[in-house]
Amino acid sequence: MADHTEVFESADAGASLTFPMQCSALRKNGHVVIKGRPCKIVDMSTSKTGKHGHAKVHLVAIDIFTGKKYEDISPSTHNMDVPNLKRAEYTLIDIDDGFLNLMDQEGNMKDDVKLQEGDLGAKIQEAFDADKELIVTVLTSMGEEAVVDYKEASK
Repeated sequence: MADHTEVFESADAGASLTFPMQCSALRKNGHVVIKGRPCKIVDMSTSKTGKHGHAKVHLVAIDIFTGKKYEDISPSTHNMDVPNLKRAEYTLIDIDDGFLNLMDQEGNMKDDVKLQEGDLGAKIQEAFDADKELIVTVLTSMGEEAVVDYKEASK
């Protein structure tokens, strides 16, 4: 017998970027994928249609990374994709050229997260400049990540 060596390509734990959920099961403040973007549902309404039609769900959602508003209408019995979200907290070490230098609880460094534009980014920069120790919350979904919140570390 020849020596058989099986080679397995490495992969993640089988987690997909999205999972399906029936429209009627979606809720306000939940998440959904509209036009390929992960969004938070800010408003939804259901309308009953004619004799043989399906009830329709009208969704209004905000992109969790860009803040852009999206709308979609879908039959309540159809499935829509829901993004898998991962939140992680990191200690802010430095802000370098618009990028955050972060460290997790195990001491692993991460330096590929951009400082948010707008109010949140300005508040983080201001608190960091005031020599406050900050913990930032990074939200990861569908291959993108962004800082969504921060707090002062308790000493």
